[in-house]
Amino acid sequence: MQYQTILRLAIVFVALFEFSISSSSASSNDIDKSCIESSEQNCNTKNNIIMSASDDKKYKQDGDEARQIAQYLPYFPFKGIPRFYDIGGFLEKPEIFQQIVDIFVERYNEIGIDSIAGLDARGFILGPPIALAMKKPFIMMRKKGKMPNSISSDEYDTEYGKRSGMTVQRDKIKKGDRVLIIDDLVATGGTLSSAINLVHMLGGEVVECACVVELKMFIDPPKDSGLPNRTELFTNQKIQHVPVWGLISEDVLTNEAKLPEGYVDDGEEH
Repeated sequence: MQYQTILRLAIVFVALFEFSISSSSASSNDIDKSCIESSEQNCNTKNNIIMSASDDKKYKQDGDEARQIAQYLPYFPFKGIPRFYDIGGFLEKPEIFQQIVDIFVERYNEIGIDSIAGLDARGFILGPPIALAMKKPFIMMRKKGKMPNSISSDEYDTEYGKRSGMTVQRDKIKKGDRVLIIDDLVATGGTLSSAINLVHMLGGEVVECACVVELKMFIDPPKDSGLPNRTELFTNQKIQHVPVWGLISEDVLTNEAKLPEGYVDDGEEH
């Protein structure tokens, strides 16, 4: 009698176990089917997170932090440009400079990069502290004739006029490297386009072009404005897929420098 009771309990246990496995398998199949259907509709949850990662960041262009930093970016009439934004304003404030570095470090730690390429010359100021904080290599992109074992991009146009190509050393970027390009300011995008092409020439991928200041007026101005069009430039060079992110735009850069008596615009092209 005791043996029969134990046998019945064992049968019940096995039945319950098989039912549990069957239910789990059915749920798994339902999930797999759901994922397939979602994928077909571009609604896969994991993919959505990946696709939107670069758009859903803590720090926004012209956000609270950007507006605070903008106070330390005065503009001057310089090189014939009514508003020349001077990064020297925040470089003399260690706490503000550190804040900018921290913002970029957090953004690109999340996105994921292999190296940072800084543009001659102010990109050499911003890039190294960010690279050191992230423990990533820093790569110099310089004007022609400044570095050995280098390749050069074509000539390009800037808001100051035509420039010879940028150069980078051949062994600094490997095929598949995820490269961040950084500079202090992006306007017409001429220098950036030259840098992007250099990365592509060596088989690398430009994850993003980053800058402290982005002048949005050049992104896609009306044709009758006479302004250079960055969107058209990038499209013509087939690099329109490369994103550009600036912490601050001209919309919040309202700190007009107090000019001393007798101030002269003595800026030289370089």
